[in-house]
Amino acid sequence: MDRDNGPGVRVPEQRTHGERAAGTELRFTVLGPVRVWRGSEALPSGSPQQRALLAALLSRHGRTATAAELIDALWGDEPPSQALATVRTYASRLRKTLGQDILVSEAGGYAVRIPREALDLTLAQDLAVEAEKARGSGDRRQARALINKLLGLWDGEALASLPGPYAENQRTSLEEWRLQLTETRLDLDLELGCHAEAVSELTALTAAQPLRERLRELLMVALYRSGRQAEALAVYADTRRLLAEELGVDPRPELSQLQQRILRADEELTRPSDEPAPAAAPVRPAQLPATVPDFTGRATFVRELGDRLVTPEGAVMAVSALAGIGGVGKTTLAVHIAHRARPHFPDGQLYVDLQGAGATAAEPETVLGAFLRALGTADSAIPDSLDERAALYRSTLDGRRILVLLDNAHDAAQIRPLLPGTEGCAALVTSRVRMVDLAGAHLVDLDVMSPEEALQLFTRIVGDERVRSEREAALDVVAACGFLPLAIRIAASRLAARRTWTVSVLAAKLADERRRLDELQAGDLAVKATFELGYGQLEPAQARAFRLLGLADGPDISLAAAAALLNLAPHTAEDLLESLVDTSLLESAAPGRYRYHDLVRLYARACAERDEQPPVERELALSRLLDFYLATAAGVYALERPGDRLVAHLEPTRHPGLTFEDRHSALDWLYSEAHCLLACVQQSTGRNMLRRAVDLLWAAKDLAESGANSKSYESAALTTRDAARTYGDARAEGRARTTITNVHIVAGRFDEAEAEAERAMQLARSADDPVPNCWAPNDRGVIAIYQGRHEEGEQHLLQAIENFRADSNFVGQASALCNLSRIHVSLGRVSSAIELAQQGIDIYDRMGLSLRLANGRYALGIALTRAGRLPEALKQLTEALALFHDNRQPLWEGVTHFRLAEAHLAAHRPTLAAAHAEQAIALRGIGGEWRRGTVLTVLGKALDSIGQPDRARACWHEALAIYEQLGAPEAEETRLLLTPVAAA
Repeated sequence: MDRDNGPGVRVPEQRTHGERAAGTELRFTVLGPVRVWRGSEALPSGSPQQRALLAALLSRHGRTATAAELIDALWGDEPPSQALATVRTYASRLRKTLGQDILVSEAGGYAVRIPREALDLTLAQDLAVEAEKARGSGDRRQARALINKLLGLWDGEALASLPGPYAENQRTSLEEWRLQLTETRLDLDLELGCHAEAVSELTALTAAQPLRERLRELLMVALYRSGRQAEALAVYADTRRLLAEELGVDPRPELSQLQQRILRADEELTRPSDEPAPAAAPVRPAQLPATVPDFTGRATFVRELGDRLVTPEGAVMAVSALAGIGGVGKTTLAVHIAHRARPHFPDGQLYVDLQGAGATAAEPETVLGAFLRALGTADSAIPDSLDERAALYRSTLDGRRILVLLDNAHDAAQIRPLLPGTEGCAALVTSRVRMVDLAGAHLVDLDVMSPEEALQLFTRIVGDERVRSEREAALDVVAACGFLPLAIRIAASRLAARRTWTVSVLAAKLADERRRLDELQAGDLAVKATFELGYGQLEPAQARAFRLLGLADGPDISLAAAAALLNLAPHTAEDLLESLVDTSLLESAAPGRYRYHDLVRLYARACAERDEQPPVERELALSRLLDFYLATAAGVYALERPGDRLVAHLEPTRHPGLTFEDRHSALDWLYSEAHCLLACVQQSTGRNMLRRAVDLLWAAKDLAESGANSKSYESAALTTRDAARTYGDARAEGRARTTITNVHIVAGRFDEAEAEAERAMQLARSADDPVPNCWAPNDRGVIAIYQGRHEEGEQHLLQAIENFRADSNFVGQASALCNLSRIHVSLGRVSSAIELAQQGIDIYDRMGLSLRLANGRYALGIALTRAGRLPEALKQLTEALALFHDNRQPLWEGVTHFRLAEAHLAAHRPTLAAAHAEQAIALRGIGGEWRRGTVLTVLGKALDSIGQPDRARACWHEALAIYEQLGAPEAEETRLLLTPVAAA
């Protein structure tokens, strides 16, 4: 019922459940012009913009709107310079009209606190809920009456004449809702047999909304049931023509199916169906975001909240609410706990970011719609109103065990409709506000990290090595961050991305309080949408570089390698890479080196798979990178070993590598690129790239003997061997097995080395490959030396010398001669041993080989020691030690220290012998644990000679344990050493 209040002014009589609101209470209308009433008196509500602000507050149903949200609602992206002052002025004026208890200020914003029955919109929503319940129970007449009453609350266009983007969006939304309600009421009219009466209204509505197919569907049914079949079919024809002309589409399937039913004179169409809609099949959602791998601390909270969530079946619903300032780690902790609790919620987990800290919080209606879809509810079965959706949501969850994570909530009012409310389910809520008004919730206030936890998180991101050396500076950094996890993560990530910075540099930057917040800005680096936005803004050349660079497996990439991969000149590549650094899609940790954040690399590869056309370009890019590494490593090998024929037998490359002025810069490159180079080998095991990958291992064999990269080198060698065996490539397999032989020799795994070398020789013969055909017998001779099979070793080395000569490989020949010298030493042929070693040295001298000359002097030193020419032996071994050190061969330094210890011991200088033996243990050496046993044996002898028998015995016991474990023949000698000590 309406009463007049002067010309043109309609005073709505708002009721709730049939009762009039108190006459002195305020009432508000938004389903028409925005007005405020006290009884029948209309109160002044100000200018259109002021009324728009009131509407924005009313639509939030008591939730607080921040000033930023209100500015966005009134002006959108173009607020005036005095927008904040204007909002405050409007709020002050409205407060004078409404009262201090109605319009309240809190948390930097405003809220209107009124009963539900005081606003026509909430009355309409309540009526919609009642109507749906009545319809669901079969009382269609009551449902129709309630909807008619609801529609009567409209007084023209909702939010009439209000400016601003928020009002415009709400007008559109409310008009859509009104049309949906009208369609529902007309549907009820047809179900109740009022088809003839509905035709007139439907004809008017379809004229006003010509493209709304649901109205045309209802009109067709109404006409058909009124006996007007031809007109019903004509409505379909008109609709089809209109949709084709206006939108270029056909009618939706439901409309087409209705036409067919009318053509068939379907009897079922003449009466409404009372059959309920089929229930949606239950589904099991799994919406939790991934937990972070470096989750740190919070053990008490993890245990406490985990225990509360995992309630026994049949218990009341558990609700825990985590509160704390932004960046304190609420989401990280909640996701971590939720993942731990997953096994206790077998029916699924729901997750939503409620955007409570943003300018526009998620509406509960929207969230419920998404949740219902995730739970298997069809779109057509999802009701429109908040209360209806909440009721259906709770019904859907009944009898199921589901965990709901409501992240970043604005306030309790926002999340109440989203709580399951049924036993067996649980909810975990995060928010910046404490949910004191959330009944039954277990409230947890999350504070910043302790200093220990903060340092642990920082260390996990930056790296223990950098933090350990500057612990005090690291503590200053986390303190400057206020022990806030987000700030620590940003600061640590910035430091980790700048390897040229020290922790002290970062601490100094953060010490300036005026710039600290500026320093603690890094963007949202882990969100794919951010990457997509940046990627979408790249020029084509930048986008191609971004995609292709992500294909390389190494931890980073040099400018030269990147230029080769991209097939660009270095200066052009540098411009592109630096432009990618500027967009934050690529990082530059040091001049000339680039790397991706791990997540960005994954995204880049996904873009390459999606966008790089033709797909073969990806393989070509990696092929160019492999060519670059092989060509450059071959140049390093040639510089280190002039005259070595290996380079002539390597696979040809189409793209050039780097060149170096001297061997020191060449070795600098090899060792600095070791990880990237070996990673390239690992990912180059396709049929078209395998041989080059194996040859890259050969050219970079110094990495196997350097110690630091031996494990990675071995892994890459095994990968190539297995790939070659799979493809049946005898040449690649033979070469790969020879590299593995070298790895096993370095590690002291002589049985495994012998097996690989023997198989390599067989493959070399079948493939007629001179590389393993020369080096495999040489390696077998070395293995025989270590295993005491001297006659057999001599035959292998003589064969190697013959094969090297046939290949004109003088460097290889010199290596085999030096190894044969060691065989002659073991066989007691000392004179010939010295002669053979000298022949090898002469060849190395002629070729100008520094590293290999060290091997020659090493062999000569061993022979001279056995001959008793100790001063000469010490001179040769000392020169070999210097050369090994200069060529960065710590494992060879280790064995040379061992030989010097032997020589000094033979010269009755046990103190110097002990010193060299200790250095050999520190550096390790070729031979792995077996070599350690030999060094311990010599160290024990030296210690025994300088009056430390107990320590000597300890060394021999340790050596004996090693020999016994390896089954080495040296065990017997060591037992003899222990016998007199034990007898004493």
